[in-house]
Amino acid sequence: MTQKGYRQRRACALVGIGPRVYRRPPTQSENTDLRARFKDLSSERRRFGYRRLHVLPRREDWQVNWKNLYRIYKEEGLSACKHGGRKRALGTRAPKAVPQGPNQRWSLDFVSDSLSFGRRFRILNVIDDFNRECQASVVDPSLSGIRVGRELDRITEMRGYPCMVVSDNGTELTSNAILKWQEDRRVDWHYIAPGKPMQNGFVESFNGPMRDELLNEHLSKSLRHARNSVAAWREDFNHHRPHLSLAGMTPWEYADRPDEDQNLNSANS
Repeated sequence: MTQKGYRQRRACALVGIGPRVYRRPPTQSENTDLRARFKDLSSERRRFGYRRLHVLPRREDWQVNWKNLYRIYKEEGLSACKHGGRKRALGTRAPKAVPQGPNQRWSLDFVSDSLSFGRRFRILNVIDDFNRECQASVVDPSLSGIRVGRELDRITEMRGYPCMVVSDNGTELTSNAILKWQEDRRVDWHYIAPGKPMQNGFVESFNGPMRDELLNEHLSKSLRHARNSVAAWREDFNHHRPHLSLAGMTPWEYADRPDEDQNLNSANS
C-alpha cells in the first residue's frame, strides 16, 4: 500500500487475508504461564485429551475454564492422534454392572511386547473393577496357569479373595491349574464369550493406555528394565492419573472416599 498506492481492500486480496484481519490490532498471547504449563503436561501425557488434561492444572491450583483450556489445546495443536474407527454392531446393549465395593470383581488379561533385541515377554494385568486400580502387573517371558495362580495368591495375601474373576479363554486361564485354584479358593470365575473382548472392558481400558503410553513409547533393554518401567507406570496409573469415569479422581482417591460418596462412577448410568 505504501509503495504501490494500492487500496486496502486490493492489497488484502493480493496478500490473501481479509480486511478485517488487517485492521484488527495484534494482541499479545494471554495466559502465557498457563499455556506453557499446559504444553508441558501435554508432552508428558501424550495420549491425554483435553478433558483429562483439564484435571491436571486444577490439581496445581490453576483457576482455568475448560473452554479456555480447549482453545489453547486447539491453538497449540495438542490433539492426540486418534485410532482408526471400527465397525460396530447395530442394536442396543445392556450396560455392564459395576461392583459396589472393592474385591467384588477382578479382571485379568495379558499384554505382549518385545525387548530391544527381539525377545518376547508378557504382562499379566489384574484390575479391580470397582475403582479401576491395577492390583498387579507381572512381567515375565512365560506366564503359565500355575504362575497365574501363584500371583493371585500373592495379591490375596494383602487384599483378600475376590468374589469373582473375569477373563478371556486363554490357555493359561483355562488350564487345570486355574480350574483347581478357583475350586480350592471358592472363587467364581467368569469366562467371556470368544472373540468378545468388550465383555472384559475394564482391563481392556487399562491395556490400551499401557500400550499407547508405555510400550509404544519406550524400548526396554532387559527384562529388569521392562519390570521397572511397568512398575513405575502402574504407580502413576493408580496414584496420579485422573479417570473420567471416577469424576477425575485417581483409583486410590476414589477408594478412600466415604461409602455414601462412592456413587460417582459414570458407568452405573
